[in-house]
Amino acid sequence: MHQFVVKDFEQWRVTARQLRVAEVPPDEVQFLSEHEPGLFATSTPLTELIPAAEVAADFRVPKEFLQLATDVGYHRDAHRWELLYRVLWRLTTNEPKLLQLATDDDVQRLLMMQKAVSRDAHKMKAFVRFREVIQDDQPHFVAWHRPDHRIVRKVAPFFSRRFKAMHWTILTPDESVSWDQHQLNYFDGVDRSAAPTSDQLEELWRTYYANIFNPARIKIKAMKAEMPVRHWATLPEASIIDDILQAAPQRVQAMLQRSEGFATSARDFFPTSPATSLIALAEAAQRCRACDLCCHATQVVFGQGPQSARIVIVGEQPGDQEDLVGAPFVGPAGQVLDQALASAGLDRNELYITNAVKHFKFEQTGTRRLHKRPDAREIRACRPWFEEEWSQSQAAVLICLGATAATALIAPGFRLQQQRGLWVTSKFCKHTLATWHPSSILRLQDEKHRAARFEELVMDLRCARATASSI
Repeated sequence: MHQFVVKDFEQWRVTARQLRVAEVPPDEVQFLSEHEPGLFATSTPLTELIPAAEVAADFRVPKEFLQLATDVGYHRDAHRWELLYRVLWRLTTNEPKLLQLATDDDVQRLLMMQKAVSRDAHKMKAFVRFREVIQDDQPHFVAWHRPDHRIVRKVAPFFSRRFKAMHWTILTPDESVSWDQHQLNYFDGVDRSAAPTSDQLEELWRTYYANIFNPARIKIKAMKAEMPVRHWATLPEASIIDDILQAAPQRVQAMLQRSEGFATSARDFFPTSPATSLIALAEAAQRCRACDLCCHATQVVFGQGPQSARIVIVGEQPGDQEDLVGAPFVGPAGQVLDQALASAGLDRNELYITNAVKHFKFEQTGTRRLHKRPDAREIRACRPWFEEEWSQSQAAVLICLGATAATALIAPGFRLQQQRGLWVTSKFCKHTLATWHPSSILRLQDEKHRAARFEELVMDLRCARATASSI
């Protein structure tokens, strides 16, 4: 058994390459971390295994493996290097497509380790809290963090870019790093007691956290999953979590009472006398302020089509073009829908087409307005408009385009991937069917998959036409 002490990925990479050139099989190699060496560990000189002339011999591995190996190198598992060498051996012998086999035990272990490192790096970026100290009459910022893995060298460049103009130090039990505004310097890990305990910045953190905390969205389990309790000791905002949770019910009530003039339901904007037509309902909807989407969208985009329509089609919400024109499904998704309707033998002028939410919700990116999915409150606030649209119609078939419309009108737990094209009974209609939203077809990059999904949409529309004709 040949033993090699490895301190980091680069050293393992050089050693592993030379071992592979010498055709030393994995079961004859043991890699030992310099952090946890064996009691009697001694490294085998590589010159004993590899003639000097052969060290430069060439072989290739996929780029994916190099990235995977780099990430796994930060993992704390003592057997990570041996696992990586075994996969390297398999890739360069007779399994060049090994990494595509996610069910392979070795590959699966590596992917799980990579995911754990990535998650740990994310938490380090989120939970490091600097405290100010004075060194040589200059401010210096010090933080202490306890990562699950040896990720300091992976994450330190992020902090050097983000806090480029600061002198800072991050202390961890395994390894520490400091930044002098020019370069990163690494040194030994330290105990928690070596870090400063508090400073005036902590009060700013607590004030900031108290103001951004949304009491209406409390999910204790999710909060602890994203902000593990073991990190709370280093987070100044953690000291006020209990107080915030106790005050949450009162804060929620206060939020509702000062909801900036918005109603809680579209029914508050219904005509004073019952609407006798969809046209009257559409006119009333123009005044709707049931949610704050009305402050950003250009206009309400109400449903269109004859009151006598036998089929009602419901999408999620208007898009950019629909918001500007004031009509549903006139943009790129509308063009796909028109093609599908024509292929299914349906005349759009004989259908009633609307959306679950009547205002366009978007995120401004430069000059572009990018679609943003409406949340549960916005869907709930707008739902009465569709309820009244349906009551005014004479439809026998209801078609939901996409998951948002399906979960809003059929059931919250509706699964479009599993239940697409199946007839179900909803609160509104005995013959309700959910199918793909045309925009989901546009998002598919693969032409073959795009064509297949379009055919499924057409097939569902044909089925709806046949059912409506038979009722």
